[in-house]
Amino acid sequence: MKWSTILTLGLILLALTGLVIWGYQFFVAPQPIQAITEKWEQAGHADTSSESFVHWDEDDPPEVPASCAKCHSLYGYLDFLGADGTAAGQVDGPARVGSVLYCNTCHNTSAHEWTTVEFPSGIEVEEPSGNSDCMQCHQGRQATTTVNEAIAGLDLDTVSEALGFINVHYAIAAATQLGDEAQIGYQYAEKSYVGRYEHAEDYSTCVECHDPHSTSINPDTCSPCHLNVVDNDDLRDIRQDPVDYDGDGDTDEPIADEIAKLHESLYAALQDYAATVIGTPIVYDGSAFPYYFIDLNANGVADSDEVNYGNRYVTWTPRLVRTVYNYNYVLGDHGAYAHNPRYVLQLLYDGLEDLAEAGAAAPEIERYTRP
Repeated sequence: MKWSTILTLGLILLALTGLVIWGYQFFVAPQPIQAITEKWEQAGHADTSSESFVHWDEDDPPEVPASCAKCHSLYGYLDFLGADGTAAGQVDGPARVGSVLYCNTCHNTSAHEWTTVEFPSGIEVEEPSGNSDCMQCHQGRQATTTVNEAIAGLDLDTVSEALGFINVHYAIAAATQLGDEAQIGYQYAEKSYVGRYEHAEDYSTCVECHDPHSTSINPDTCSPCHLNVVDNDDLRDIRQDPVDYDGDGDTDEPIADEIAKLHESLYAALQDYAATVIGTPIVYDGSAFPYYFIDLNANGVADSDEVNYGNRYVTWTPRLVRTVYNYNYVLGDHGAYAHNPRYVLQLLYDGLEDLAEAGAAAPEIERYTRP
């Protein structure tokens, strides 16, 4: 055998050995604790100033209510899991303030063994333990069932003092991903809805797309299929669906833009319905709870003197409740375009159709396509 051949084979063997070592370190070998800690420190789960964790600090007494503690307190989640020695599957009482989601929130025996997730709809799903931890909190707090219970027996377009804004809650990615399997968006009885968004092989669970510690997304995992994705700023530009849902003739625009177009249309229809059918104009402002206020001067804008609790919107009809619920649902999931775009497009289209049936102006729906 020639020396050149031996040298070539040696170089190939050396390269393969390096590749194996790199692959082990990247895919198999555990990351150093310091690296994991640095990732965790970037995440909202570690943000000690976040309203998610400090909202109750000034209460008397300062404690996280049992209804909130599961997701807004280390101690509350351990209580829910039964990792603190209490009954599993429930939070037994308020939790003390002063925590974020530390390592032992998810890294404990109870969490590792927990694979059942119950959604506010009452539907239970089985998930791998790493995914179920995410879904326990990123699931919303209302559902089709709870909205229907609130509006049951009431005339769709008659104002009722018993009604008010129903907030699905925030960061509801798991609810969106499961779609009809969880039924957290308001789903009309006569309609069908898509189920779980599987995305792609090896990228169909929370922790397959999001780093479990930083919660960030590595754009390199997206770019093989989404060729335009170079960094995280490009994530909203993804699109692999040829259907022109918003009817503008552009099938290359990001699916997020198609969703935004229907979302804007639903808001315009909501405002027209409130003004013309109910007789009290409505306006939205996401900076102040409860977000929906009386538009006193009917200019369609949330003016500073209108955004206050005393001017909150109070003239709710069942139709307004359920369509605002879906409008707000999309606001609650900033990544809906990736989590399950067809599901949220269905919710938006059905809300528009609902309002149009009541006489609200929704001319755009004539060119829209329901997934």
